Formats: sequence, C-alpha cells, structure tokens
Amino acid sequence: MANTLQKAASALEKQYSAAITESCGDTSLVLKADQVVAAAQSLRDDFGFDMLVMETAVDYWPQQSPRFHVVYRCYSTKEHFLIGLRVPVDGNNPSIPSLTPVYPNANWHEREIWDMFGIHFEGHPDPRRILMPYDWEGHPLRKDYPLGYEEPQFTFNYEQIAQHKPHPKE
Repeated sequence: MANTLQKAASALEKQYSAAITESCGDTSLVLKADQVVAAAQSLRDDFGFDMLVMETAVDYWPQQSPRFHVVYRCYSTKEHFLIGLRVPVDGNNPSIPSLTPVYPNANWHEREIWDMFGIHFEGHPDPRRILMPYDWEGHPLRKDYPLGYEEPQFTFNYEQIAQHKPHPKE
C-alpha cells in the first residue's frame, strides 16, 4: 500500500474504528452508517480524495443484519490512488446518510441505489426514481424481488412447457 493511502487508511481506522480490508491490491474501510459522511469528508479534505467514482450496493439476502452493504470508491486525482468504503446496512427499513454534501455526484448514484435496492438516503436533495417508472412497485435488484420470467423450453422439459404455452387456433 502506498504511503498516502496508508496514512489515510490508518487515520480513518483510528478515528472511526474502521476495519481495513485488502483484496487484489484494493484497500477498503468498513465503517458504520453514521460515520460515512465524516469519513468521506476527511478523505476529501485531509487526504485529497477529491472524486467519488462509484457508489453501489450489494444484497446479501436472506441475511438480514446486515442485509446490504453500500460500497463507495473514492479517487485522488493528484496521487492517483483509489480507496473504498463499505457500510453495512440493516435489511429492515434500510437507511444511510446521503453523501451529496461531500460529493455532489453522489446524487445520481444514490437515486439509482434507492430505485434498484430500496435503500433510503437521509438528507438526499431529490429522492425520486431514476431508472424505473415513478409508479413502479418494488426494487428490482433485491435478491427477493420476483423475477416474473417464462421458463425456457428445452428438449428435457418440452412436454411440461408445451402444456402451458398458448397455441394458435387451427
């Protein structure tokens, strides 16, 4: 791990009791939800991580506590380092503070996460759907979301599928 990246990770580990994880050369910090805004602001102001390049979520259903992880990747354009933040979020009424005061482009990422996963971002300036129609019910990237697909027909299940398929009248 590079010197600047090591300093940032160590400082956040001490200040927020964050757990440092390293995988395939990537460094990430696991934080509590109420600490993410302060930690991101510290990364931006004190260590030069001036760009939020990614924000997404992971669903660990059927596990409920934590069911989700919200994952952030921050980049330092000066030092060319990338650091990750992971925040576990409970599955019952998932909610986390918005990062838009620190990184304005989090607005679009958080709208997509809310739309697809149903994770609410407290203090978000524009919490409405961005991908699905406004009257859509549910959140399609949740693992418990019903798929609603038609089973493909193969040679081994031809008879079973043919019974349920509509056929044109002869």
